[in-house]
Amino acid sequence: MRTWTGILLLGAAFGPAAVLGQSGSSNSTATSNVQTAKDPAPSLADARDLAAKGKLDQALARLNVLAKAQPEEAGVEKLRGMILYQKDQLPEAGAALARAVAQDPQDRDSIEMLGITLYRMNRPEQAIPLLEQADAAPVQGANVEPRYVLGLCYTDAKRYDDARKAFAAQFGFAPDSAEAYLITARMFLRREFADQSATFAQKAVDLNAALPGAHQLLGEIALAKADLPTAVKELEAEQRLNPLSGPLYDRQGDAYLRNGQFEEARQALNKAILLEPNATGPYILLGQALVKLGEPIQALHYLSRAAAMDPGNYVTHNSLGEAYRALGQKAEANREYKLAVEIQHRPDPKSAPKPNPNPDSKPAGAN
Repeated sequence: MRTWTGILLLGAAFGPAAVLGQSGSSNSTATSNVQTAKDPAPSLADARDLAAKGKLDQALARLNVLAKAQPEEAGVEKLRGMILYQKDQLPEAGAALARAVAQDPQDRDSIEMLGITLYRMNRPEQAIPLLEQADAAPVQGANVEPRYVLGLCYTDAKRYDDARKAFAAQFGFAPDSAEAYLITARMFLRREFADQSATFAQKAVDLNAALPGAHQLLGEIALAKADLPTAVKELEAEQRLNPLSGPLYDRQGDAYLRNGQFEEARQALNKAILLEPNATGPYILLGQALVKLGEPIQALHYLSRAAAMDPGNYVTHNSLGEAYRALGQKAEANREYKLAVEIQHRPDPKSAPKPNPNPDSKPAGAN
């Protein structure tokens, strides 16, 4: 069984296919034979070959012709569904994959992809039984990524314990282990289920208070809720367990800074930079802490480094404005404030349509 992401490569998805034979009638003219050679009838093998080469529109055109045949050849709707999914035409992909499943109820690839398509169409309740069916019929070499999607479906359907079991299976954890509760809490927070995330993270701590990452997650949740004393407490508990984590010191420095503990923030953020020198966040936070500590010249050093690493971050330029203002350099401060506002109001390049130089390739933004 291919991974569902691997299935979308299409070339390896279906394996070699036999070319469908075509024969002319015994009384065909030479002219008609030449015409047939120039414009052969479409075949599933041809469509697979075109899809494998990335010529999706041409492959789809041939499949659309084949789909009109009665009876329809097995495999046509499956490949149509895969291509339509890759082109991000989800309703059409779902319809094609549903027909493929109806034609072959044992086709795990189509069942799995239909479930994933329905999930992406915000229909998790309909996706769940399909993904459960696919997961219940594992084959040798199968990848377990559908369990992740199944876990997301359970999450959106508020079936939180089922989500835990799915995520645990994805990562190979025992379903009732501290690790299972922690990974589920992380997935919940990613989906902005903060309350459920806190509940599951606390359960992970209850099962194993020394589990790395559990206190940090509780601290991050508290920080997001502006519960600063709890954030500081949990992040300090994580530090005792995991004293060499750069991201931990970044979060800890943020908590100290927002809690008015500027010297503690400086110390934590210095450690974050030493451990994660290519991350811009600690440089920005340290610059902000140094301004609060009355050291704007030092702040400019770290904030300028952050601006060089990521010129398009408006927070960096706003913080540079604060540092220049603290130094009494009004012109430089106003320049940075203005730049910060300009960056904030720039259109998001990710939301703008992009020209596709190859009409047969996967469009930008498709999954």
